[in-house]
Amino acid sequence: MTATSFLTDISSEMIANLMPLFLSNVLGVGTALIGLIDGLAETTASLMKLYSGALSDKLGKRKWLAVAGYGLSTVAKPFLYFASSWGWVLGVRFADRIGKGIRTAPRDALLAGSIDEKQRGLAFGLHRAGDTAGAFVGLGIAALVIYFTQQGTTLLTRETFQIIVLISFIPALLAVILLAWLAHDIQTEKKSALPAFSLAGFDGRFKLFLLASILFTLGNSSDAFIILRGQERGLSLLQIMGMLLTFNAVYSLLSGPLGALSDKIGRRKLIFGGWLFYALVYLGFSLAQTGAHVWALFGLYGLFYALTEGAAKAFVADLVPDEMRGRAYGLYHASLALTAFPASLIAGLLWQGVGDWPGFGPAAPFLFGSLMALAAVAVFTVQSKAHETQHS
Repeated sequence: MTATSFLTDISSEMIANLMPLFLSNVLGVGTALIGLIDGLAETTASLMKLYSGALSDKLGKRKWLAVAGYGLSTVAKPFLYFASSWGWVLGVRFADRIGKGIRTAPRDALLAGSIDEKQRGLAFGLHRAGDTAGAFVGLGIAALVIYFTQQGTTLLTRETFQIIVLISFIPALLAVILLAWLAHDIQTEKKSALPAFSLAGFDGRFKLFLLASILFTLGNSSDAFIILRGQERGLSLLQIMGMLLTFNAVYSLLSGPLGALSDKIGRRKLIFGGWLFYALVYLGFSLAQTGAHVWALFGLYGLFYALTEGAAKAFVADLVPDEMRGRAYGLYHASLALTAFPASLIAGLLWQGVGDWPGFGPAAPFLFGSLMALAAVAVFTVQSKAHETQHS
């Protein structure tokens, strides 16, 4: 699964990080609409994340749902070559996120069931490291294309984007073939009820963690706004690629070790510290004066992801029994994806405004994100106290 995620992220990150620049520089789309597109794509996919996770519990099988999800995303990507309006981009993003929605919860449940619980943090950390290493390679390929086609320019061109779209199809196809050929399904001992968006059967610790994660995500808008912030602060197109490579290098190198650390010292400490660190980094984005400031902060942002991404997924598995794990991951991913819509929409409106309302400028979305992270920390503190009470 790590190899599949590695190849998929080579493909996805070549395109995803250039998408806001394609929308802004080539299609002339404003930040409010960019936020709307990103939010709509994530929201529609969120319901599929819920259904596919619970369905994998019902069937007692995980693998082929994951294969189907990766396959749909692969088929959708080449259509970006023909994108001539934001509607095209939204359609492709919709199909790609549906594919991600189908595969994510079954894949995470399959991974959780394939490893001893004492090494679960390490497993998710290594999986995340594979994802991010793929992103690093994909961004490196995209940077090379940009270097040879429009070195030194600030704005992305349609021709460069089209070349990158075509190249991205190759690793995406290899990822699907690899998963279908090599992955082995894990049979679950019990099968859950029919898929439903319900918290019935989950204890208070999981519910509070879900609430804290939702609050955090409400301020964690699409990274597209960080990319646009870098361009707004003066970074060239090639420098933006360097900034993205820095982020993914930090993220990839630290995900495995910090995932293993969560097995030793507890996932709560890493999540708690990671969210506080995020609040500081986002405050820094709001105050950034130069492109160099944004670049440096984006590198630190990679440390936040390494601290929390694998630990949070492993923490979900710690809180629920095996036979409910697919539904738990479905609820977790769906809740965060549903929250991603208002998060990105709010960020776009805070930045640019709409109609006669001018908005508050580029710093506003990041200040809002910092405040929401602090709110999430407060709820997570309550969750931790509930856990201590239950085990005292």
